[in-house]
Amino acid sequence: MDHKVQNQTVNFIWGIADDVLRNVVKRGKYRDIILPFTVIRRLDVLLEKTKEKVLETNEFLEKQNIDDKSTLEQVTSYPFYNHSKFTLSTLLNDPDNIESNLENYLDGFSDNVQEIISKFKLRNQLETMSEGNITYSLIEKFVSKDINLSPNEALNTKGEKLAPLTNLGMGYVFEELIRKFNEENNEEAGEHFTPREIIKLMTNIVFLPLKDKLKNNQQLSIYDPCCGSGGMLTESENFALELNNTLKFSLHGQESEGETYAICTADMLIKNEDPKNIFHGSTLSNDGFPTRKFEFMLSNPPYGKSWKNDYDYIIGDKKEILDPRFYDGVPRSSDGQLLFLINMVSKMANTKDLGSKIASVHNGSSLFTGDAGSGESEIRKHIIENDLLEAIVGLPKNMFYNTGINTYIWILSNRKDKKREGKVQLIDASEIYSKMRKSLGSKSYELKPEQIKDITDLYLDFEETNQSKIFDNEDLGYHKITVERPLRLKVQFTQSSIESLKFDSALVELMSMLYSKYEDRVYIGLKDEKKVIEKLFEENEIKVKPAELKKLLDSKFWEEQRFIQTIAQKLYEVFNDEIFMDYNIFIKAFDKQIKKLDFSVSTSQKKKILNAICTKDENAQRVIKKVHKSSVEKKPELYGLFVDGKTFVEYESDSELRDYESIPLKQDIEAYFKEEVLPHVSDAWINKPKTLKGYEISFTKYFYKFTPLRDVEIIEADIKKAFESSKKLLEEIALWYKSMTLIRQVVLDGLVIFLVIGT
Repeated sequence: MDHKVQNQTVNFIWGIADDVLRNVVKRGKYRDIILPFTVIRRLDVLLEKTKEKVLETNEFLEKQNIDDKSTLEQVTSYPFYNHSKFTLSTLLNDPDNIESNLENYLDGFSDNVQEIISKFKLRNQLETMSEGNITYSLIEKFVSKDINLSPNEALNTKGEKLAPLTNLGMGYVFEELIRKFNEENNEEAGEHFTPREIIKLMTNIVFLPLKDKLKNNQQLSIYDPCCGSGGMLTESENFALELNNTLKFSLHGQESEGETYAICTADMLIKNEDPKNIFHGSTLSNDGFPTRKFEFMLSNPPYGKSWKNDYDYIIGDKKEILDPRFYDGVPRSSDGQLLFLINMVSKMANTKDLGSKIASVHNGSSLFTGDAGSGESEIRKHIIENDLLEAIVGLPKNMFYNTGINTYIWILSNRKDKKREGKVQLIDASEIYSKMRKSLGSKSYELKPEQIKDITDLYLDFEETNQSKIFDNEDLGYHKITVERPLRLKVQFTQSSIESLKFDSALVELMSMLYSKYEDRVYIGLKDEKKVIEKLFEENEIKVKPAELKKLLDSKFWEEQRFIQTIAQKLYEVFNDEIFMDYNIFIKAFDKQIKKLDFSVSTSQKKKILNAICTKDENAQRVIKKVHKSSVEKKPELYGLFVDGKTFVEYESDSELRDYESIPLKQDIEAYFKEEVLPHVSDAWINKPKTLKGYEISFTKYFYKFTPLRDVEIIEADIKKAFESSKKLLEEIALWYKSMTLIRQVVLDGLVIFLVIGT
């Protein structure tokens, strides 16, 4: 279907909405009537020729008390029927009863069409149409011979041929109508409709390499987990049949949006496909094909879209992954596109010759979002380490109707050619496009057939060029190491540090406020003052958690803090203002003095005192966490420094000095650490248990084109030229201003003379 016919069809249907629905239905609701009637008319046309035969057969079935009407499908030659006595055209023969007859007509459809009507919620609109008295005029427009919604050729009132509306064309029309309806309603489309030239490119890349492996009469399957109006399914089947017209395909898809699902199901009926192979519901939380495997999978999943509604079905209460499709990891809840990709991976067939091939469109975040260990990185890791990723094609911007961002096609296979094993090809096709004469939403670029061929050839040739780079799988991965540095503490008791222990460090502001109001009454308890205190916090716009408020009202909480302060004061009398630059020496003396006290001091209380008197100091000695013997099972190198060959010291790490380094997989971690880290921080070590492996793909890095800076002389010349131009402009403005001043003075002088003469 060419764009001219497509636009004529869209404009005709859009004209129906404007002519018939205006002043009866809100503009934002036009689609609720126009889209279902477009589909119903499309089905209706196909049933017109066999109507009489269907009525005869249905009458026979009823006389025989046969409830099963599936025989009617043999009469229509389609997997659907309508056993009412009406067609849309014959409804016009009885204008007075057209509303009731329309309901009878809709009731006559087979169950699979009833589901389509239900998903459109069409019956909800019949009362509105009746009240607005537009039912007749609406149907009259849709049955006009000036429009052909049939997949077959037709004649108009002049006897001229009208091109058929193919399944592919229907998808175009549907998507364009949705776009126009949303623009009229100042809304953005919720779906990322896929331009057909992008689908064409995807099918070229998926099927052409397998052309010689496709056997005559072979039964194959195609799957799209977010199939929309079915464009991916239809186009991929058509292309494969061009390569071998004896192939037999079953098309499978899932779609969560009811309206779009209805369109897709209708087209599957027209294609004589099993409508049960199109599943309605969320692919992520309600997999329609949990046990199926597919040879070919193509998709354009939503990107940058939250999957929070599916979260509880994927992640359990204990934060464990429930669905085996996603065991390798899940991305952040704000963007679920990679879940659709790994869902397809879980459905790859293991047949000997073909296996499975996947083409999926994503935005740039799928390539690099998520650090090592994150869900996104773990998904990339699974795909790359299982050698499933063949190629990624970077597309031009402005290729989609509702977004101008960069997009990328992921190509996966579990039966790679020998030359591709262990390799990933990146193709930069960002500069291969043609500019459209007129933009469609954000879509201002398109791919011509010759450009599709150029990109496909880059993939098929599998050679290093300016636009094609080939990498080992390991080139895309890295180790993320955690670099630790020792904690260094200076210790000193001071009166200010002891004074700070009056309040818990986590509740200083709140405790200080209450103490200034109630003073030593806090040690008796403030439960009786609860409402007053709540009002005080409210007036000061301070939010207090229930658990915090409970502590603040409890005398035991205050008493414990005073006890800690008392202990600190007694210790101060021992240590005075002495400064310790070696925490390891101090802590021994500290513990010794604690034992001498008559009071029992808990570990948490000791910790609060130490936190108050210790400060970080780069000149202090390193804080020792533990001294190990060399015979311990844990490897000494995990913690750092050996001592005299028999023991080694494990130091406390300083979280504020903790750093991370990303090291390419092909580079030795220890060598990198010695060359790049230790020369700058000689006391650092690698926390090896925290070492993670990650994967990311940076098109910018691999296809960066350096643009040399201009020479200084050229820049100076441009500045001088701009200055001279500005100077000339200012002189012209000054001259104009002077002229206007003279004219103004002449006018004023003339006015004065006029007034004098007049008086």
